[in-house]
Amino acid sequence: MAEETKAPAAAEGQQVQFQVDASAMTSSYTNWYRVTGTPEELIVDFGLNPQMGQMPTEPIKMTNRVIMNFFTAKRLLQALHFAVNRHESFFGALEVDVQRRLRIMPPGPGGAPGAPK
Repeated sequence: MAEETKAPAAAEGQQVQFQVDASAMTSSYTNWYRVTGTPEELIVDFGLNPQMGQMPTEPIKMTNRVIMNFFTAKRLLQALHFAVNRHESFFGALEVDVQRRLRIMPPGPGGAPGAPK
């Protein structure tokens, strides 16, 4: 399953097209991560915390590990920064502190913060 993908050219501002084979790709959800590394590589572990928002009493199930050099990590950082900024420009600022997010959200029916309307 090859797809054509466009990426910005480094110097000219033009887009370059290249083939991507996503036939073996899998997807998983993550709500927890750990960043470690060496002087040459960045290691990012992803997992699932079944008790999001509190100190886990159950082990966090590690699901994926991504290892990359710091040049790739910096390009990924820039791409993530662009994607989050674009999201916030459409939907508003993202509050990452769970406690502040619960205080900011207007109460829904029944007075519960964030309850569906």
